[in-house]
Amino acid sequence: MAGWVRRLLQKSKQSSSSAGSSLNTKQSPSSSSSSVTTASSSTSSSVASLGQLSPASQVSVSSSGSARWAKSYDVCICHSHGDFEFVEEMVSYLESQPEGIRCFLQLRDAMPGSAITTELCDAVQNSHCWVLLITPGFLEDPWCRYQMHQALAEAPMANGRTIPVLKGIDRRDYPRELRCLYYIDVTRRENDFRQIKDTILRYLQELCRSTVSRIE
Repeated sequence: MAGWVRRLLQKSKQSSSSAGSSLNTKQSPSSSSSSVTTASSSTSSSVASLGQLSPASQVSVSSSGSARWAKSYDVCICHSHGDFEFVEEMVSYLESQPEGIRCFLQLRDAMPGSAITTELCDAVQNSHCWVLLITPGFLEDPWCRYQMHQALAEAPMANGRTIPVLKGIDRRDYPRELRCLYYIDVTRRENDFRQIKDTILRYLQELCRSTVSRIE
């Protein structure tokens, strides 16, 4: 009788031990699953934080992939021959800036032997912006007016692309074709050159920002 009771107790201990072992085995995948979930949450958190960085805020007009490089020049300077000395000073200022603004200057950059009309049209089409230096000489020069009309035809409603600069003329003589556009009245060269530079860079930044937005 005592032997029978002893064997019964031993079986009870063995079944209890195997049940505990089975329970531990079942809990192991659960803890593994928990660690995977934690890792997944951590990854999602990292991706979310990266998504908060706005590419548009990092746009630089000088970066290699910038839309700025789609054209040969940042700005085409349209002027009369009598204003060349003033224009040289302005171009020197623009090209010496950290952004290295690329200027088209007809007497310097036009290809010798090319037709004037071809060079003027190419200069307009291959430039992002156009500075029109409106002086008494500009108003009397048919080639200046021709280039002005080419610029207006290229982008009639584009904000910041056509930049009229008045020098030595009365406001009454401001060309009627441009009266829908604000102009820069040249008085103190340093300040006015800076305003021209800021207008060009503002357009280039908007161009690059809108290009990035379209890609997104």
